[in-house]
Amino acid sequence: MPSDNLDWSPCEKTIARAAYDAAVAAALAQVMAELKRRAEAVRTPSDMSALEAYLRDARRDIDAIFIYSYPKLPGVFAYAIHKGYLDEGRLSGLAEDKLSAIRRCLSFARPSP
Repeated sequence: MPSDNLDWSPCEKTIARAAYDAAVAAALAQVMAELKRRAEAVRTPSDMSALEAYLRDARRDIDAIFIYSYPKLPGVFAYAIHKGYLDEGRLSGLAEDKLSAIRRCLSFARPSP
């Protein structure tokens, strides 16, 4: 079933929003930690430019991936799980059609055994 054909109940929307917010917070925390690590090593103007480029690229990546649109959420959640930003348990309460869509997306991200 295509992700854009999924119907989200009000309860599922609440679960999805909480999981999404947690994943974004985890991704931003990782960027912040890396930014602080890199900032401590800045010694020259070129180091500062590299730091700026890192932050710009990280922000661009986060903005491109974390789009809160119900048709896109299965892919967003699969990406977040794959990267370690989200635990699958946070999605408990979603209907099986949503969980199946997320697992399908996740199967493309995980290497085959």
